[in-house]
Amino acid sequence: MVRRPCLLILTRDWSIGGAERQVVELLKVIDKRSIDICAATFYGTGPLRRELQGLPGVRLWNLRKRGRWDVVPFLLRAVRLARRVRPDVIHGYQGFPNLLTLILGWVTGARTVWGMRASNMDMRRYDWLRRIEAALETLCARAADLIIVNSEAGRRYHVARGFPEERTIMIPNGIDVERFRPDAKARTRMRWAWGVGGSDRLIGLICRLDPMKDHATFLAAAKLLADERPEVRFICVGDGPSEYASGLHALAARLGLERRVFWKPQTDEIAPVYAALDVLTSTSRYGEGFPNVVAEAMATGVPCVVTDVGDSAFIVGDTGIVVPVGHPQALAAAWRRLLDEQTGPRPLPREDARERIVRLFGLEALGTRTLTAISELMSDRRSVQ
Repeated sequence: MVRRPCLLILTRDWSIGGAERQVVELLKVIDKRSIDICAATFYGTGPLRRELQGLPGVRLWNLRKRGRWDVVPFLLRAVRLARRVRPDVIHGYQGFPNLLTLILGWVTGARTVWGMRASNMDMRRYDWLRRIEAALETLCARAADLIIVNSEAGRRYHVARGFPEERTIMIPNGIDVERFRPDAKARTRMRWAWGVGGSDRLIGLICRLDPMKDHATFLAAAKLLADERPEVRFICVGDGPSEYASGLHALAARLGLERRVFWKPQTDEIAPVYAALDVLTSTSRYGEGFPNVVAEAMATGVPCVVTDVGDSAFIVGDTGIVVPVGHPQALAAAWRRLLDEQTGPRPLPREDARERIVRLFGLEALGTRTLTAISELMSDRRSVQ
């Protein structure tokens, strides 16, 4: 009996994040009739794992990394797993999972694929280990057989850093447009739970608490709009380091926004959150490739205001507004314009926004494009065996 080709995917964990969400969506939609798939995480925990339990054609593995300094035992476990499953292609997602593909590829002879999800990162804002990780990726990039980025901005950025242009391709993220769709009942339920009135207008920022997301500009713009429009409320959904979060809460208090800004933890039940919004905002200063939250909100019928970072401007097209980075006045003006376009106590979903996501960023295209790229590497490997 001929052994089927095997794809081994490596990622850190199953936490809620853009990269992790795309791994989950890819595992759901990729055609498994011709290949076996294993997905291994450094740390096996995270709420997204529940979505993969019992998924046909996918085997899940936990490499049981015990912390930052669990290096040699962790590598030995990874090598044992690779020798056991005998992958034809190993696909990493960001940072050390990418670097690990090179070690395991050398041990097993498998082809290696890197997944890069960001664009113009400012590594000065991160700790020394993250900076070393980024430097090693740049140094080792030419050893990878294929590099998949999720945005044109990301492709330009990584090629400029020295990544091999001829082996760096762009496959945009895929959005589950059945999960993310207009939902009037969810809108009412979430707003009631938050104490948001029917005539209130709600502007949201949904992302982790991280310097790249620039909550400070969001809050400065919120102050400008709050002073003139008492019906507007703001919500920030996401987690981050406690010290950084405390600083943002203190900034909101200094701006007099304690009663106008809600702070909510990240959740894997994010579709109802989008439904509750009147405007979704991305204020990122750098680093974005393809921001999932923008496309997911648009699929839910919510108009978006985004900074011109990564592929955000292309994603919204003419359905939203693009503003400069770090410009609270422009951000407040864009919010004002979108709110003025909405009429009545329950604005209708923006069908043009949803249609753009359905047309350009469906899940099936993600699965098909990725499988095509990986299958070519599998064929190349088997032809030399």
